[in-house]
Amino acid sequence: MSLPTAFLAAAARLIPAERRFDDPLSTLAFGTDASFYRLIPQLVIRVESEREVIELLKLAGTHRVPVTFRAAGTSLSGQAISDSVLIVLGDNWNGREIRACGAQIRLQPGVIGASANAVLAPLQRKIGPDPASIGAAKIGGIVANNSSGMCCGTAQNSYHTLAGLRLVLADGTLVDTEDESSVAAFRASHAGLLAQLAELGRQTRANTELAAKIRHKYRLKNTTGLSLNALVDFDEPLDILSHLMVGSEGTLGFISAVTYHTVPEHPHKASALLVFPDVESCCRAVPVLRQQPVSAVELLDRRSLRSVQDKPGMPEWVKSLSGGACALLIESRAATASVLAEQIERIMASIAEFPLEKRVDFSSDPAVYNQLWKIRKDTFPAVGAVRATGTTVIIEDVTFPVEALAEGVNRLLELLDRHGYDEAIIFGHALEGNLHFVFTQGFDDPAQVARYDAFMGEVAQLVAVEFGGALKAEHGTGRNMAPFVELEWGSEAYQLMWAIKRLLDPQGILNPDVILSEDRELHLKNLKPLPAADEIVDKCIECGFCEPVCPSRGLTLTPRQRIVIWRDIQARKRAGIDTRELEAAYQHHGLDTCAATGLCAQRCPVGINTGELVRKLRGQQAQHSGTADWLAGHFATALKGARLGLLAADTARRLLGAPRLARWAAGLHQQFG
Repeated sequence: MSLPTAFLAAAARLIPAERRFDDPLSTLAFGTDASFYRLIPQLVIRVESEREVIELLKLAGTHRVPVTFRAAGTSLSGQAISDSVLIVLGDNWNGREIRACGAQIRLQPGVIGASANAVLAPLQRKIGPDPASIGAAKIGGIVANNSSGMCCGTAQNSYHTLAGLRLVLADGTLVDTEDESSVAAFRASHAGLLAQLAELGRQTRANTELAAKIRHKYRLKNTTGLSLNALVDFDEPLDILSHLMVGSEGTLGFISAVTYHTVPEHPHKASALLVFPDVESCCRAVPVLRQQPVSAVELLDRRSLRSVQDKPGMPEWVKSLSGGACALLIESRAATASVLAEQIERIMASIAEFPLEKRVDFSSDPAVYNQLWKIRKDTFPAVGAVRATGTTVIIEDVTFPVEALAEGVNRLLELLDRHGYDEAIIFGHALEGNLHFVFTQGFDDPAQVARYDAFMGEVAQLVAVEFGGALKAEHGTGRNMAPFVELEWGSEAYQLMWAIKRLLDPQGILNPDVILSEDRELHLKNLKPLPAADEIVDKCIECGFCEPVCPSRGLTLTPRQRIVIWRDIQARKRAGIDTRELEAAYQHHGLDTCAATGLCAQRCPVGINTGELVRKLRGQQAQHSGTADWLAGHFATALKGARLGLLAADTARRLLGAPRLARWAAGLHQQFG
């Protein structure tokens, strides 16, 4: 369905042409996030101010145009794509303000998570959320997805460390929970909405069975559906509203700024790796470790260890582990070295009775603990690097109750085997019962799609129904799990989510089909192709980790977008489609403006240097290869000639003067040029 002409005209008056994109190259480039879904927006708008967001939302409401907000696009479940209007953060959303000597920090949504931590580091503080994508993910997405990570758990996520929020609702209303005048104005203008939120909270807390279910679900790591815990944790409607925004994935409003309570970043740390002979003994150690002063406990099954055992820098003993081995990577942190030593002693004493196949003792030596963490961090890219060209890497994200973790791991392994995902691995944040399983999947024929559908249906039954767990622990619901939200939560809680959505977004214009959808096959639609393009970039998983360091980011295309467009050009050529117009646009946006520095390779999980592709394509276009070869072989002579030329020009300037020299040169150019 085309966008209304009146909306387009009004948007053109509001946003300069250089920040509105509707050409095929730009819409395809921005229609890609880190998930395995793709929608092509009809219009991409780069916003640079809160006022622009407010006016755009008012326009969208008037003309009933769906909009989706996008920060870094590192989300994995299809939250940051649209086939309507995609509103992308520009460069003017990087405000940060440290408060109370680092106890709090106020951040605009365009700040990269790692940048916030870099500002806080001298104060030995950090933000609570610690997603693996923190080097690329922006605060807007981190809050909107309630992202977490290895050390965050549930206690330090955005929901539990939220101190204040500045937000724009679907009708364009702005409210800042830390500004008394803003709150007073909002209470006056939206008294009805606040009263309805308060009533939803009262009804939910009075429904003892539902309230108990909500509390149970959020004792687990859980990002499936809307944050219903806001209704049982708070009775003040503005508190309910601000906490509902956390994890809402852009479906309830736009997050303009967030204030976090920060958490300690202890300077002393040590890590150990303990390998157990089987999954059962490994998982039985987890509840014991939860009672100890550990900051992270990462589980790695034998498959994940096998996926990295041949990589450079890996210890030789990894290859010799038994087939059923299962490891825990443990980290402890403390304010002083002596306290850290005491903590390590307590931790090891607590699990002294457990059988171990291999033990790498706690070490604070960076060379040792960096090697241990490299084992963990290389597992996901290891699967991506060996996947068949044309397939995608899927990383799913579930939570089992910790007491059922061993059975959960083994049942997942059985499912993966039964559906033929032989390359799949399992790892995760064991303290929370949060498991990631990574597998490769093709979507190029109906049989592969049916295989994926059958597998995910069984996973949903296993995790949500049999074990009462969460289908999404930290990656957000997105389009990926929207069809399964009711299965996990039940009808009563599901209808409560819809009531919240309709209250805050009555026209349904904010990121439709994300989190809540009536389409039970949504997870099987708009699946993203990853066609072969060039062996240099075919392993790209389109995660976007490369983008923050790209010199042309914001000017033309990022490395991820360069690969996306080149893949599409190659696929179109194979299909016999005319690509001349797209290639002409790619010449400037993809090739001419790439600095080819190789910085992207330093951030890429699979080590891709997009600059190598660009240099290769530039080489294929080169028309003066003979001259280039002569220069390469006679560089000293060419350099001497250049020096003489510059010396002659400088002498002429001194003798004739700059104005006369300029007139003389212009005359020569006119006569001979």
